[in-house]
Amino acid sequence: MLHIGVLGHSIPGSAHCYQEIARYGEERLGDYQHPDVTLDCIAMGRSMPLWHSGDRRAIRAILAESVERLAAAGCDFVVCPDNTAHLALDLPGPELALPMLHIAEVVAAEAATRGFRKVGIMGTAWTMSADMYPRALAAHGIDSAAPTEADQRDVQRITFDELVHGVFREEARERFVEVAGALAGAGCDAVALVCTEHPLLLTADASPLPTLDSTSLLARAAVEAALR
Repeated sequence: MLHIGVLGHSIPGSAHCYQEIARYGEERLGDYQHPDVTLDCIAMGRSMPLWHSGDRRAIRAILAESVERLAAAGCDFVVCPDNTAHLALDLPGPELALPMLHIAEVVAAEAATRGFRKVGIMGTAWTMSADMYPRALAAHGIDSAAPTEADQRDVQRITFDELVHGVFREEARERFVEVAGALAGAGCDAVALVCTEHPLLLTADASPLPTLDSTSLLARAAVEAALR
């Protein structure tokens, strides 16, 4: 089996991906079994000012440090459960020290397998306004939609004021349900939860639309890649 590296960016989401790899590994291999996995996470405080200033190349350099450390730990490839981080990782620059599974491609492939026609995108404001997911979904013939600007502001506020700090309030869950419901009203037949913390708040049983949990899907893809 190959050694999986997890490139973390925010703590709750990184931990969720780490746990999902172990859980799916047990499903595939039996009790207490999973591929070797190493998690590296540089404090997001180094990157947040750069997200706000728009210096994504500097963010890429910080994330590349983590990849180098994962390579030094013996990892064979890396996954990054933070969707927004891919906006920096996708930029041209020095080659990363390890190959990486791309989270948007994993989610889009699952959407196609499940036969969805139009997928709503819920993530950070940076991810919701980017073309990363519309492009990945369109490659499979799937349409997409983002929440309204007002809904995006609320999702962004809840994400960074609460979720990344491990705060999950029922009021926040209800607001996320409203946003997903609005996406359903816009013709979406599924919602992609493309921020690592969002599936922890808007669970599948609470969502008015079928969910695509990017973190869990990436974890499963990582295990399958390790076993291949």
